[in-house]
Amino acid sequence: MKYKSYHANIILNGISIYNLGYPLEETRNQIAKRFKIKIPSSTIHSWIRKYRNICRYSDLREEGRKLYAPEKIIFSKEFEHKQTYKFQYHKAKLDMKLQYGDQKKLQLFKEYLEWIAQKRESCPGTKNKRPFPHHIFTQKNEELKQRASQIKMEGFAPIKVTKNNLANSLAEYGLKLARTNYGRHEKVQDFMLVNDSVTVAAEVPVYLTNDDIKYFKERGFQFNFDKCNTPITGHIDLLQIRNNLIYILDYKPKARKEKPFEQLVVYALALGSRTKLAIKDFKCAWFDEKNYYEFFPLHMVYKSRKD
Repeated sequence: MKYKSYHANIILNGISIYNLGYPLEETRNQIAKRFKIKIPSSTIHSWIRKYRNICRYSDLREEGRKLYAPEKIIFSKEFEHKQTYKFQYHKAKLDMKLQYGDQKKLQLFKEYLEWIAQKRESCPGTKNKRPFPHHIFTQKNEELKQRASQIKMEGFAPIKVTKNNLANSLAEYGLKLARTNYGRHEKVQDFMLVNDSVTVAAEVPVYLTNDDIKYFKERGFQFNFDKCNTPITGHIDLLQIRNNLIYILDYKPKARKEKPFEQLVVYALALGSRTKLAIKDFKCAWFDEKNYYEFFPLHMVYKSRKD
């Protein structure tokens, strides 16, 4: 029987199981247990070949298997930040990126993710030992904080850049796994984290304090927040490492109608503050299965003295 005879849900789950690092035979067994169907290993292998151009982690899979067992390759922990957020990062991809990329930059980035996971006592680049402040994500807006998605900036004139991107196809496949509209975000995140070669983390909490805002403004950054409380908090849908940049991605079901510039700029400022990375090291994007838009956050909030 050819792979086209199988439901997309079975095919895509099979590819994800395999890319976690399970051997073909174990992948076959897990599919049989989950879907009550026996599929030849050769058929599963044909799925992997067919989707290889989109699910590019398959090219890194063997190296990842040497680093972590399949059940330990992704760190996952749920946090109750008013609602449940499933924070995740791909340990093997992070280690591989660290090995071949800018070690100083990526080490700070990795330390931030580990700080959220409470595997480190302090924020990267600091000696002040304190746990990640999860409590600020749980208090009432009027008492302490405002969400990044609610922020509006005065005099903000961004430029939207449209591109074709692999994220569109990955989102399309992830959506095929969602049983309800409510589950779309999580399925897209899960599928990209397992199968994409550059997606390294999902649902990453960030926050921007008044001191952070003051710091940026003292260094020439130009932005005005309209009646916002601090700290400003948010959760980044997806983080990628590619072209020596850290990409901040937001999945928007109707991306063409959205303009989340302020939200993504706040994410970049917040992540830069916590990781001690320069804003020039970040790029922001939002997407769905059909559209993808990206821009440099630095261009939105900073003008050199020569301008």
